[in-house]
Amino acid sequence: MNTIPARLDHLVLATPDLLATVADFTRRTGVAPAPGGVHVELGTRNFLVALGGSAYLEIIGPDPEQPAPEGPRPFSVDALSVPRTVTWAISPPDLDAAVATARTRGYDPGDIHPMSRRTPDGTLLEWRLTDGDTQHPSGLVPFLIDWGTARHPSASGLPSTPLLALSATAPDPGEIRRLLAALDTELPVTEGPVGLSFTVDTPQGQVTFG
Repeated sequence: MNTIPARLDHLVLATPDLLATVADFTRRTGVAPAPGGVHVELGTRNFLVALGGSAYLEIIGPDPEQPAPEGPRPFSVDALSVPRTVTWAISPPDLDAAVATARTRGYDPGDIHPMSRRTPDGTLLEWRLTDGDTQHPSGLVPFLIDWGTARHPSASGLPSTPLLALSATAPDPGEIRRLLAALDTELPVTEGPVGLSFTVDTPQGQVTFG
């Protein structure tokens, strides 16, 4: 069974200490993630690694060079005590249509919001994604993203660790599978505590992150 979901855009590895997690990823894989950019006014920044095709890994954490944001940082990084793969994203051909279709199937992935970040060379990247209280709280059901005319992060010459597998555990795997079907994607889900893990191919062999 292919364990790489259709339309995978990126995985999100969130951490309370960004530089420490980047250093750990480098040590374990032999591949140093590239600086992605700063999420202005959100208090976070990221590092990126290509996963093959048009997919990539986002390692995101607090940006000590920014003032504390007015609201919580993205992906609840302030609540984390250790790094964790918190969620993933898919990129449907038509974001608005995908949201409308999912709602008719009984799952509301949330409203569509504009987002942006400033890359290290000063370029402003802008995109749209789903975000809201209606998204499944486990993070196992992906959010949806549309890069529009922006250059996709995977097309910027990132260092690479090809993705070999992505899987999840959940107390009710059937519930997660139904919601994934509403988004026209799938993910191997087995019974257990909520968790998301991925395995990459690296110069130092296969490495799994949870």
